[in-house]
Amino acid sequence: MMAGRKTEAKKNLIKALFQTINQELGISVSDIEICIIESEPSNWGFRGMTGDEIQLNYQLGV
Repeated sequence: MMAGRKTEAKKNLIKALFQTINQELGISVSDIEICIIESEPSNWGFRGMTGDEIQLNYQLGV
């Protein structure tokens, strides 16, 4: 994911993934490992631009 999100947002994402994977797929949370890998916006390219050039309609610092 693009770097910039707050620790609390990443923790909430991880917890939501554990819960959803467990409920939807029946996989025990003790069998799931999640790793968030962050990269600076300048390392991303989408919509014909790099991530540090594009104007997003959402905030990263949430």
